[in-house]
Amino acid sequence: MEHRLWSSGASDKNKAMVEQLQRYGIIKSSKVAQVMETIDRGLFVPPGASPYFDSPMPIGYNATISAPHMHASCLELLEKHLQPGMRALDVGSGTGYLTACFAIMVGPEGRAVGVEHIPELVTSSIENIKKSAAAPQLTDGSLSILIADGREGWPDLSPYDAIHVGAAAPEIPQALIEQLKPGGRMVIPVGTMFQELKVVDKDQDGKVSIRDETAVRYVPLTSKDAQLQAN
Repeated sequence: MEHRLWSSGASDKNKAMVEQLQRYGIIKSSKVAQVMETIDRGLFVPPGASPYFDSPMPIGYNATISAPHMHASCLELLEKHLQPGMRALDVGSGTGYLTACFAIMVGPEGRAVGVEHIPELVTSSIENIKKSAAAPQLTDGSLSILIADGREGWPDLSPYDAIHVGAAAPEIPQALIEQLKPGGRMVIPVGTMFQELKVVDKDQDGKVSIRDETAVRYVPLTSKDAQLQAN
């Protein structure tokens, strides 16, 4: 019986991962649980890795896919800003996993944009999404992955109700604050040796407030060349 999880299908393993995150109290919202069940993490992790293990995984090019508990935490923090029809930006979109989750949550009437500066990751992430439940939104144009320097965001489709940054910046990029919609929220790891996951809220008058959520460890948000040269 103890091997039942590992002999079951991928969708069962993905569901078991979500249920474990619910048991630990990381996933509280039924909407977050639903989207993480809908988007199978196994489609976004390189072959040979253990996609449902609660750990970050290397994806090449000195980049990683975050651990499931971090994805769940960020989705929980952003849930109210990922309602149908809203706009979401995923900076450093990597494998495309979280961008696909955003797309499902905002729906075809919304807009989910991933920006990634490694062209090979953009190509592979689009292939990942094509295998997932978010594939129709690639076709209808409500989901896109673009090659860009994430520190500059993607102003063409701003402002965004939700911005997620998947790498740690030494400080919060001003361009991302500017692209956040009044009433919107950004979740971004900030720091170098010591990092904090910061929650950035912009009120309806445009006033910005920032609070620390938790200590984290992310790869740095940097230039393409610096990332590829990192050891």
